[in-house]
Amino acid sequence: MQGAGNDFVVLDETRGLLGLTAAHYRLLADRHFGVGADQILTVRATPSAGIDFEYVIHNADGAEVEQCGNGARCFARFVRDQGLCAKDRIRVQTRGGVIEPQLLPDGRVTVDMGAPVFAPAEIPFESAGLRPQPSGAWEQWPLLLADGAQSETALVAVVSMGNPHAVLRVADVATAPVAMLGPRIQAHKAFPRGVNVGFMQIVNRNQIRLRVFERGVGETLACGSGACAAVVAGIRLGLLEPGVAVQTHGGELSISWAGPGSNVMMTGPATPVFDGEIDLPDTL
Repeated sequence: MQGAGNDFVVLDETRGLLGLTAAHYRLLADRHFGVGADQILTVRATPSAGIDFEYVIHNADGAEVEQCGNGARCFARFVRDQGLCAKDRIRVQTRGGVIEPQLLPDGRVTVDMGAPVFAPAEIPFESAGLRPQPSGAWEQWPLLLADGAQSETALVAVVSMGNPHAVLRVADVATAPVAMLGPRIQAHKAFPRGVNVGFMQIVNRNQIRLRVFERGVGETLACGSGACAAVVAGIRLGLLEPGVAVQTHGGELSISWAGPGSNVMMTGPATPVFDGEIDLPDTL
């Protein structure tokens, strides 16, 4: 499946766990030897009362992660298409918390992504020794990026959408140094679990362009939680209105957030590409 170009392998484990290892997930995600995907999404049976499904996400490197917004939309479409659920709105348990995708009549899916998290310890973001720079009603953090004999500073806004994000404002996403800065910020020591890095160009107060370098994947055509994080950062920095169209390489996402204390809502496409089977070795 794909959501705005962010592509996924979706597995049904509602009738029993497949017992896959990190090596299996890497093989599935491999675009030459496996199926090919940015992430592997797994549908599991409800873990508790009031929850319809459990949603497990593995990045292309085999590591399990907390959240994937584009994946959540595909998850919702998958369970409906496969006859696993007849509801238009479902409650799903993720490692990053409970989310509520809703299928719309036009085929898109809206996901309640929950409230953004700003407390550094909860992101997690180790801010000791760093001095924030006030901006709007919030702040940005200067990160020293050393590269051999050279170093530079990147100014980032930091937020969690169930997974950690660092957002940089750039003049033009087309020429932004994503391939150079993305890996260096992603692996910065201030982020003990790594971080997804968003490069945000503000077109106007209701529209941005965005590229995201994701943990364990690299740059993707879209990132749902990254779009949410960028819009939240832009609003708190006083640059954006509560409703924003986010243009990614893979398509457009609509993000709305009323401010601190409210949840972020994301709407976008979720498209099946093909169904198939693959034989996996017991060990790799």
